[in-house]
Amino acid sequence: MKTVRTFMATVVTLVIFGLSAKAQEPADVIFHTPENPARASAPFSEAVQVGNLFFLAGQIGMDREAGKLADGGIAGETEQTIKNIEGVLKYHGLSLDNVVKCTVILSDISDFKAFNAVYVKYFTKKPARTTFAAAGLAAGAKIEIEVVAAKTRS
Repeated sequence: MKTVRTFMATVVTLVIFGLSAKAQEPADVIFHTPENPARASAPFSEAVQVGNLFFLAGQIGMDREAGKLADGGIAGETEQTIKNIEGVLKYHGLSLDNVVKCTVILSDISDFKAFNAVYVKYFTKKPARTTFAAAGLAAGAKIEIEVVAAKTRS
């Protein structure tokens, strides 16, 4: 019995060590160019890939075709923000289901309930999330969302 326990402890140690070693392997960093060449002049990357993780720059509710913030207040801007995120994810072969972490910045925390009513319709997998308020978002936006997405094996 002691031999079996020793063997199992060795196997568990090797599995844990193997997983830890693999998690620490260096990964290439890829600064992706955006789908829209006009956005290539931005002073940041729209998406940066490290291994199977994609770190997306924050998106606001800018309707890129109209060149203005979406109508409809926080609800309209939240929906447009999520559509913008979906567009970047799709370009990299991902969807909202691949999102594992969201950071949400509201210009007014009293918009939380209205924002959340839209958010839950799109992020059905319930990624980890942090939400806070900050004054002075880009272009006078009411919301900005950045996400981390993980490409999984098909």
